Amino acid sequence: MAKYSQINSFNALQSFTVGSRTYQIFSLAQAQSQLGELSKLPKSLKVLLENLLRFEDGITVKADDILAIVEWQQTRSSEQEIQYRPARVLMQDFTGVPAVVDLAAMRAAVAQAGRDPNLINPLSPVDLVIDHSVMVDHFASGRAFAENVEIEMQRNGERYQFLRWGQSAFNNFSVVPPGTGICHQVNLEYLAQAVWLGESDGETFAFPDTLVGTDSHTTMINGLGVLGWGVGGIEAEAAMLGQPISMLIPEVIGFKLTGKLREGITATDLVLTITQMLRQKGVVGKFVEFYGDGLADLPLADRATIANMAPEYGATCGFFPVDEVTLAYMRLTGRTDERIALVEAYCKEQGLWRNAGDEPVFTDTLSLDMSTVVASVAGPKRPQDRVLLADVPQTFDALMELSLKPAKEDKARLENEGGGGTAVDAQKSNITHESAFCEIDGKQYPLVHGDVVISAITSCTNTSNPSVMLAAGLLAKKAIEKGLQRKPWVKSSLAPGSKVVTDYLNAAGLTPYLDQLGYNLVGYGCTTCIGNSGPLPEPIEEAINCYDLNVASVLSGNRNFEGRVHPLVKTNWLASPPLVIAFGLAGNIRLDLTTQPIGLGIHGEAVYLKDIWPSQAEIDEVLQKVNTDMFHKEYAAVFEGDASWKAIQIPQSQTYAWDEHSTYIRHPPFFADIGQPLNSLHNIEHARILAVLGDSVTTDHISPAGNIKKDSPAGRYLQAHGVEPKDFNSYGSRRGNHEVMIRGTFANIRIKNEMLGGEEGGNTLHIPSGDKLAIYDAAMLYQQQGTPLVIIAGKEYGTGSSRDWAAKGTNLLGVKAVIAESFERIHRSNLVGMGVLPLQFMSDQNRHSLNLTGHESISILGLSDDLAPHQTFEVEVTRTDGSRDSFPVLCRIDTLNEVEYFKAGGILHYVLRHLIAS
Repeated sequence: MAKYSQINSFNALQSFTVGSRTYQIFSLAQAQSQLGELSKLPKSLKVLLENLLRFEDGITVKADDILAIVEWQQTRSSEQEIQYRPARVLMQDFTGVPAVVDLAAMRAAVAQAGRDPNLINPLSPVDLVIDHSVMVDHFASGRAFAENVEIEMQRNGERYQFLRWGQSAFNNFSVVPPGTGICHQVNLEYLAQAVWLGESDGETFAFPDTLVGTDSHTTMINGLGVLGWGVGGIEAEAAMLGQPISMLIPEVIGFKLTGKLREGITATDLVLTITQMLRQKGVVGKFVEFYGDGLADLPLADRATIANMAPEYGATCGFFPVDEVTLAYMRLTGRTDERIALVEAYCKEQGLWRNAGDEPVFTDTLSLDMSTVVASVAGPKRPQDRVLLADVPQTFDALMELSLKPAKEDKARLENEGGGGTAVDAQKSNITHESAFCEIDGKQYPLVHGDVVISAITSCTNTSNPSVMLAAGLLAKKAIEKGLQRKPWVKSSLAPGSKVVTDYLNAAGLTPYLDQLGYNLVGYGCTTCIGNSGPLPEPIEEAINCYDLNVASVLSGNRNFEGRVHPLVKTNWLASPPLVIAFGLAGNIRLDLTTQPIGLGIHGEAVYLKDIWPSQAEIDEVLQKVNTDMFHKEYAAVFEGDASWKAIQIPQSQTYAWDEHSTYIRHPPFFADIGQPLNSLHNIEHARILAVLGDSVTTDHISPAGNIKKDSPAGRYLQAHGVEPKDFNSYGSRRGNHEVMIRGTFANIRIKNEMLGGEEGGNTLHIPSGDKLAIYDAAMLYQQQGTPLVIIAGKEYGTGSSRDWAAKGTNLLGVKAVIAESFERIHRSNLVGMGVLPLQFMSDQNRHSLNLTGHESISILGLSDDLAPHQTFEVEVTRTDGSRDSFPVLCRIDTLNEVEYFKAGGILHYVLRHLIAS
């Protein structure tokens, strides 16, 4: 139970009555009498201010911390470190399973130390939504959903049994079973309350609903006025165990929205525009808060779409204040009248309500007139790289570095298929189109560069938004009526974020048209966006492999990093759901959908995208089909699951009975030495470089979530343990097994190690032997030799998903430090949380200027128990010729709390040692 108001220096505690109920609140208006004017403070910082007032204890939260937020109004930035305690934690199963494994391992360690295992329990409410496990094995069939769910249950039986054990063994821990929806949409439609309630000393307290989540796109909930962002599983575990989140008071960038979207422009076009603008602005590690009178006409689903993409524009969060639009959405989605009344009254009382004309004080601002937004996609490798719809073909051509002159065979193929465009000249690859033919459903089709082989309506970003989902359904209806059909080589899928989407598509009569185009329901989960796209038809995979074709995917997701969607698909494009279908009809990314026919109609006439694009009036008409009864129906028994889930047998025990033969859940080695005294910090001497990596190395590169290759170290391990390649599942699904995950670290087939001349794949050179080995194999050889390791990298190291195994695997490989030009926020925190030292090159230096090739020996000097945040260390380099030089680096341990975590060997080690000693 939380303890509030232990000091209350600013007399903020007061009673607050709404209807027939009285609550205790920490009133900002009351505190203002001592703190000074707060009306211009960004509303996101008011949420942090209330949090500090509520948890002021003189130890973790002091009066100076509270004053620092007030003073922010003058400085508009701060170096003050604060300790923030979110109300709850949200998890998905890929990151949730290793978190529960860690909790189970901590219980085992506590029991081994002779203490009560129940010392390890979440102190804050935790909701885990199983949404990352379903794969698109079956598609374009009325049985696809049932067949995929059946395979999911078979593949993940061990994991699901473990999660059901966790739900029964731990307090404050709930699991939403598979087949329900995506965690962020379930959070938006059901879990989040905008104002949260908590009990302390027999009183009911009301305070802002806040959370952290183990998925980057936790930020989606900021569209509902709920402050939340993604953290690594490591940090989330510490938060649920009562540790505050250490952070600097952020800069807040104000983003002013005016005007309205024009006819035919979607929320996806808007969010891709905002993402590009904010990336160019530079908002990494900052809050973004949206304001302006354009919000009055911006639906909450559109706000959630924008907030969802905060990781893509680099911000910690993209916050939308509560207003009438928020309340209308809460009514629609079935929140109680009592809670809605409390949200309105509380937010108005606390100055958290958005009023027309609000102009808070921000660190900096930018603005967008939404009427200027145009149709766009993003790609081919990064979500922030927006491309005008008309420019997609030439962008692809530039990427291929091929002649723009079309091959006659391509032109004929596309025109005959109704594409009306041309494909890329494939002569560079020495492909004859006759030899690239593949058989699909008994017919021969040529596969060429630019062909769309995956067209997926998927992910939390857009499938939560009724306007774009219904637009996709309307486009499908018009396409069928015109006589169009998706191209045979396109793997099509529809994976909604919740069952409510199915309800309103059915109510609008649009599901049959989606089905006829092959966009049948395949599951309720992230699917293609996280790499669970499943296999392509065998003839297509063979053609791609044999002729090294550069084929494309188009998905309504938020991530399109290399190797993420499918290992054989090199170019990936983010688009709105209706555009996803349009490209599925066109069949090739080199078609200009703005000017060329998308296909031929029933009578052989040219059909253009504009002919099947739904009008806003048509979308508005079917939007009326979305009603509150749908939300009541689908969330009435959200935690119960289907018969398969209920039938899972679980052991009734406080500690988990580890199965040494399991290939999914293994007892991790992280806490093996927890009973031993702490070692003092000391220099890292004579380390070898495991890999030299470039810019924008993502957590997908470091710890892939997708396919496990048969001949990879992880694939060899699984086969040695009796698992056939067809049953490998994915790296993401096996995150409860450290043996698989350590072998998968740096194993992405698209990662480029500059020690091998930029060759793709997870290999390196062992020094001094010069042998080319898998990174895992080299790391194990170095460990046998007692050699510490470092990673050298460029800018934005660790960008992408909040993947704790990217840090855990790095630790288990024996990497002691990562030296990069800059770090993504969550991954830097995760490295510290696993006892790996993040070091940053000084601004005028990098691996090139310092001539670091990977053959050097590295010593990091200056480490001691007197470690301080942002300390400077000296790196001594011994070259192959025996010469030595050195360069300074900045230690990116940013806060005093992080210093303590690092000295303890990691954040969970710190928590566990204190619990055992208490």
